[in-house]
Amino acid sequence: MLKTLPHKSDLKQLFGPQLLMELACCKSATGTASGSSTRDPQRPRNATLHRLTRHLLLNYNKGVRPVRNWSKATTVYLDLFVHAVLDVDTQNQKLTTSIWFRQTWKDEYLTWNSSLYDGIREISLPLSTIWSPDIIINELVDVNRSPDLPYVYLNAAGLIKNHKPVQVVSACHLETYAFPFDAQNCSLTFSSILHTVEDVDLAFWRSREDIQNDQTLFLEDGEWELLSVPSHPWVLHTETGRFAQIQFNVVIRRRPLLYVVSLLIPSLFLMLIDLASFFLPPNCGTRITFKTSVLVGYTVFKVNMSDQLPVTAASTPLIGVFFTVCMALLVLSLSKSILLVKFLHLGEDPVREKLFSRCRVGSAVDGGIPGESAQAPRLQATGDSAGCSWPGEKAEGTGEEPRKAMMSQKATMEKILAELLWIGSQLRALEGASQLEVQWLRLCYRLDRLLFWVYVLTLGVYAVTLCSLWVVWSSQ
Repeated sequence: MLKTLPHKSDLKQLFGPQLLMELACCKSATGTASGSSTRDPQRPRNATLHRLTRHLLLNYNKGVRPVRNWSKATTVYLDLFVHAVLDVDTQNQKLTTSIWFRQTWKDEYLTWNSSLYDGIREISLPLSTIWSPDIIINELVDVNRSPDLPYVYLNAAGLIKNHKPVQVVSACHLETYAFPFDAQNCSLTFSSILHTVEDVDLAFWRSREDIQNDQTLFLEDGEWELLSVPSHPWVLHTETGRFAQIQFNVVIRRRPLLYVVSLLIPSLFLMLIDLASFFLPPNCGTRITFKTSVLVGYTVFKVNMSDQLPVTAASTPLIGVFFTVCMALLVLSLSKSILLVKFLHLGEDPVREKLFSRCRVGSAVDGGIPGESAQAPRLQATGDSAGCSWPGEKAEGTGEEPRKAMMSQKATMEKILAELLWIGSQLRALEGASQLEVQWLRLCYRLDRLLFWVYVLTLGVYAVTLCSLWVVWSSQ
């Protein structure tokens, strides 16, 4: 007994509209493949591409994770290429890098048989029409400046490739203590913002060794050079669940040649010139002038150096610390020389002025003694002539006048003696001052010797530290 074929509506109820559409597409594709060599050898593939795209997106729901078994996690494969280091902002602790970022995952609802669609194995689809993982960079501190690439590649197995360049401004702890021989290690951590590890898992597209040593796309003509990009995955445990994360560490180091020529060598020259000033006498005014000129040079160089030194509140560059220490030693030595000159000439001019004034008074007194001695014979002669006339007056004259002359001479001699005693005391004071000057000079020479060796020790530590930092930088 013959059985009648089911009606088309019954087939829709039995198999569903989607399966019937696929069977119809298979039938048309089979008929097309069998007759393509004879009927239309130049048929365009664009119609097949549109038919495939409509077939894939017909009943696609981009709001649901694309797995047939909801308990199965969607694995997102990540890859990273560092293209360039654009800016290292030490003041704000930010690193700006240009990277090439790749995401790959499988969509189980976007698969097809390539033999049914003219051998098409890969197509491009708008990213806005399919499901995509919510992968973010945790250290991102600025707006994403990546170009808008709206398409992704999809192959017949359902593997989606999302490749795009990204300009990342990320937070990073920048250490500038070893400037200009510093190296920085900044991390870029990728993770899902909402999906736990049970829903979205992260894995590496390439091996970790290949990612670490790959520098093929890095631009080598900047201030920074790329050392390596080590990476490691882990699972972050929080109160809301476990989240898969992958961290890429961008390890870079500075090229120091420019700063060695423009900062380190001039600073060493200034320090050596300042060191040579210790060979001048401490009480020499030329030394003060010389050190003042060196201090002006330090100040000008410090102002110019501040524009090139990295500014950060977390740490101070070592070159800035040493330069400030040497500048402090220079100011201390200059202050010592100024105070020494002041102490050596303290009260010297008033004492000498008084001494010279006393000497002038004494010479005036000594000039008056010959006048008195000349007046005495004159009085004596007058008395003699008077004595010839009046014998009574001769006795009176010979008793009064010699006594007055002797009293006047005695007062003059006492005054001269007092002046001589004062001059002697002043000379002894000057001698004591000269002895005090010798003691100050001796103390100043000792302080000079101490500052000289402290300066030499500072320069030695500075040079050894810079050489050590250079060796460490070269060995990285």
